[in-house]
Amino acid sequence: MNIGDFHRGRRLRRTEGLRDLVRETELRPADLIQGYFVVDSPDADFEKPIKSMPGQSQFSVERLVARVGQAMDLGLRAAIVFGLPAKKDPAGTGAYADDGIVQRAVTRLKETYPSLTVVTDVCLCEYTSHGHCGLLDAHGEVRNDPTLELLARTAVSHVRAGADIVAPSDMMDGRVAAIREALDDAGFFHIPIMSYAVKYASAFYGPFRDAADSAPAFGDRRGYQMDPANFREGLREAAADLAEGADILMVKPAMPYLDVLRALRDNFDTPIAAYQVSGEYAMLKAAIANGWLDPKRSVLEALLGIKRAGADMIITYFAEEVLPWIK
Repeated sequence: MNIGDFHRGRRLRRTEGLRDLVRETELRPADLIQGYFVVDSPDADFEKPIKSMPGQSQFSVERLVARVGQAMDLGLRAAIVFGLPAKKDPAGTGAYADDGIVQRAVTRLKETYPSLTVVTDVCLCEYTSHGHCGLLDAHGEVRNDPTLELLARTAVSHVRAGADIVAPSDMMDGRVAAIREALDDAGFFHIPIMSYAVKYASAFYGPFRDAADSAPAFGDRRGYQMDPANFREGLREAAADLAEGADILMVKPAMPYLDVLRALRDNFDTPIAAYQVSGEYAMLKAAIANGWLDPKRSVLEALLGIKRAGADMIITYFAEEVLPWIK
């Protein structure tokens, strides 16, 4: 081979300016959704750090409003809210109570920050005394169809409180159709559904269950969340949710399922979300704390990988931290 006959890719990598010009994937503030945990606490100043998620906390409503305001000053545009009720019961009634913790938090957030896009997680696991995502039968199995009505009631209550997007995460069959019908019947034709369409029974949820006090009291969720070994099933779940009325499809977790995320991007033209879950966050935080990874480079690389694989938006606990780097 003569000099000059081979591809010289380094020509476009030589300077920061050249690299910026040819960069294929961009991470923007508008791509990120920060997750928050709000607690039904009588103490308006309540804030409790989450040990397994360094940098994250459980907040009272007023502390949450203050924290979100600080993040919006950095450029935050969207948040997803998870609630911890004062009491739990077998039917998870706190999930769909008009004065529930998420409902109160959403109302305060939208009153204070009308431009903030508020997403709510629609599920029962944080509100049931048994920690499962639906009603149980006498044998401890989750009852799919009776649970749908409660999920639909939860979604409608969130929207009445001011939610801009509802995001069902329960993995009950038919829940998107039930929620769409309930929202339309209540006059909320304009509210989109972000479906946790492809949600795996993952080991990476551990810190979240600590943060949201949502671990099952017995058994696990493999009877309704997806088997991590399955790829094609994810496409079927996504197609089913679209047919039922989903507006945005989500893959959860993100990092171990980038192949599934790419497949959804290649097969569907709807917006795609990915959830960089608590375990992904905790792993990076632990490695950074030990000096094994550079904070900025490692976090941005992880998020860019998710975006490059096909995500239009990313739910991540790193949003607040990342915003000053990409503003």
